[in-house]
Amino acid sequence: MSWKALSATVILATLLWVEAHPRGVASEDRTIQIGSKAFTESIILGAVLTQLSRAAGAEVNYRSGLGGSRVLWNALVRGDIDVYPEYTGTIGEEILSDPSVDTWSAARKALAPKGIAVSKSLGFDNRYALGMKEEKAERLQIETISDLRKHPELRFGFSNEFMDRRDGWPGLRDDYRLPQTKVLGMEHDLAYRGLSAGSVDVIDLYSTDAEIEYYGLRLLEDDLHYFPSYQAVILYRAELESEAPEVVSAISRLEGRISESDMIAMNADAKLKGIPENEIASQFLKDTFGITTEVQPTNIWKRLRVTTRDQLFLVTLSLAAAICVAVPLGILAARFRRLGQGILAAVGIVQTIPSLALLVFMIPLLGIGAPPAIAALFLYSLLPIVRNTHAGLHDIPIQITESAVALGLSRGARLRLVELPMASRSILAGIKTSAVINVGTATLAALIGAGGYGQPILTGIRLDNVGLIMEGAVPAATLALLVQGLFELAERRLVSKGLRIRVA
Repeated sequence: MSWKALSATVILATLLWVEAHPRGVASEDRTIQIGSKAFTESIILGAVLTQLSRAAGAEVNYRSGLGGSRVLWNALVRGDIDVYPEYTGTIGEEILSDPSVDTWSAARKALAPKGIAVSKSLGFDNRYALGMKEEKAERLQIETISDLRKHPELRFGFSNEFMDRRDGWPGLRDDYRLPQTKVLGMEHDLAYRGLSAGSVDVIDLYSTDAEIEYYGLRLLEDDLHYFPSYQAVILYRAELESEAPEVVSAISRLEGRISESDMIAMNADAKLKGIPENEIASQFLKDTFGITTEVQPTNIWKRLRVTTRDQLFLVTLSLAAAICVAVPLGILAARFRRLGQGILAAVGIVQTIPSLALLVFMIPLLGIGAPPAIAALFLYSLLPIVRNTHAGLHDIPIQITESAVALGLSRGARLRLVELPMASRSILAGIKTSAVINVGTATLAALIGAGGYGQPILTGIRLDNVGLIMEGAVPAATLALLVQGLFELAERRLVSKGLRIRVA
């Protein structure tokens, strides 16, 4: 790829960034970042708080579905977000790893030294529970969690977060001495479908889930009182009390105003009726406070424009950076054998790290959103380009190299005029491979708030909406094909006809 083409790629990525973030890096008025976890209830609560804050005059940006408790907590402490909905039991058991923090007052006291404030209860307790199909529970005479000891053959399907939480499966298994060994980790929303299909027998759930009634489930009594109280609260950075009092005021207005029945109804509207969370939040504010908020209507084409812009930004910037680094690394690997072995081994090891794990590893360093996603995609793009650059230079016939030396060309001139042109087809093939892989891997960036085609895919999985899943999957596949086609055309322009004929 020529430097002109590379410069154009970087400029394109910059323009996409500006369009995606029109307020830019600096702003006189601080924009408050509100986040939420990647499940429906948290997204609804985040939308309610966002609209209430805007109605109070605050400048707010809502970043929904960012991940699990740890991701949101770390983002709050770092300042990547300013506010997000949480639960008291999670604060004590998972975030602070201190079971004694089991009340609002205890949480308030424990969080104050960290510069974090906590609201009073929003009005409902969304406790963890175990559930199973009513007819099966009745047939096996299972009413409590302790009754599960009599049935070691039962298959458990727990959410991935529950599998590792302090107040999740490990502690539950030990306290209740449960003998089950068939325990699978899965997405929370997929567990319901697994239970309905008979793939699993027992799942973890939240007491405000609309699916409990929809699927006809029995909640098993926590007879040993293992699970703590999970009062819904709002965590926010204490500095907001002076910097954004209108947001703190909005948080205070929500205290005690959302009942359990209200939350179950709102969850049902989203999960069972398919009503967008923003519309649900707007209706709640109108019914509860008499506040009318404006919800911008959206359609598939508007959403596709935004997700395509985000996807192109992630892919173009990470790929351009990878080209700038990987081609020189490939040249070094070809010229210095021992160093080359180390370079190829290093980029090979990076490629073996699971993509989701690599994204999570980047969060402590770069926060959430586009930066960690771009860094992870950049690392994943290195191997094909480095390897193909190395192979292309290594496989140049010795006679051509000797001829260049005989003509008196310097080492730099040989590289620029002979070696790189000879290896251009191989290098371009490596870049093409990286680009196609990048398009697919970039869909995972939605897990950490970077947007892209992964956003509708994750939303579709959460809401059991095949149409939304296809809204992300089909454009991603189409973009990968377009990228491959563009590089095929680029090869005709950048690789000399003689080299293409010779290789053919």
